[in-house]
Amino acid sequence: MPGRGTVTRIAPDDPKASLSSGRLRGMISQGFSRVEDVVYVGLGLLLAGTALILLASVSLGFAQSLLDGVLSRRVPVLLDRMLLVVMIVEILYTVQVSFREHVLAAEPFLIVGLIATIRRILVITAEFPDLIAKGEAAFRNTLLELGLMTFMVVAFVASLIALKKRHPDAVAERS
Repeated sequence: MPGRGTVTRIAPDDPKASLSSGRLRGMISQGFSRVEDVVYVGLGLLLAGTALILLASVSLGFAQSLLDGVLSRRVPVLLDRMLLVVMIVEILYTVQVSFREHVLAAEPFLIVGLIATIRRILVITAEFPDLIAKGEAAFRNTLLELGLMTFMVVAFVASLIALKKRHPDAVAERS
């Protein structure tokens, strides 16, 4: 008969031990899952707010440039900001998938990388006339960057195709 100060040990194969251990692990896992959900909701709200504010800013900039008759000169800046909005929306989608499915999917990150790369290519090409005036070294460096960006687009697209072929149901459908 166990008295005061003695410890009763439960054998590892005792069903009571595995039941309480499993229950504890489940509770801890649920707690982490709830914290993760709160973080995803917070990130989603911040990203959505940022996208909406940036969209309003781009819209105002577009209207102002149009009214002032300087739209052709402001296209690179406006294009850069518009594509930034698209990137933020894609990151928001990534957060949404992670929140809904509780998985980290590769496809949305590849798409964000692809958009960022295309964004840079478009901005470089839109600034091309100004680049020629900066000199031969700047021109050469920009062409090198453009070549690297083109390679990255091909790599991102190839990765997306390979991912789709290997795991056709890897990402949840957009709703």
